[in-house]
Amino acid sequence: MTIIDYRDARPIYEQISSYYKGLILRGILEEDEQMPSVRSLAMELSTNPNTVQKAYTELEREGYLYTVKGRGNFVKNNDALRERQKEAIKKQMRGIRKEASDLSLDADRLWREAAND
Repeated sequence: MTIIDYRDARPIYEQISSYYKGLILRGILEEDEQMPSVRSLAMELSTNPNTVQKAYTELEREGYLYTVKGRGNFVKNNDALRERQKEAIKKQMRGIRKEASDLSLDADRLWREAAND
């Protein structure tokens, strides 16, 4: 499992949380599925358990996980997360469309060109 890239400027906990966000949003990790324990994931990644705990705390804060005391961390319903992510992407796209318009560029043509790259 290659979650950590030491050449990446992001902190390790962000790389871990980003990896698991992707798995959750793509439906690879399903609702109520138990996450690896902090200790086992830290051993597997050869990193400090506090780093993994920080990633899990971040995922919980953002609504990707929930914790059951004494049992561990579990994946929340990802339908709402996917919808939230979809809205964020649409907002970014509106911003790009506005920026293209401000520069008198044809946004639809840019989308087509980008799709062919």
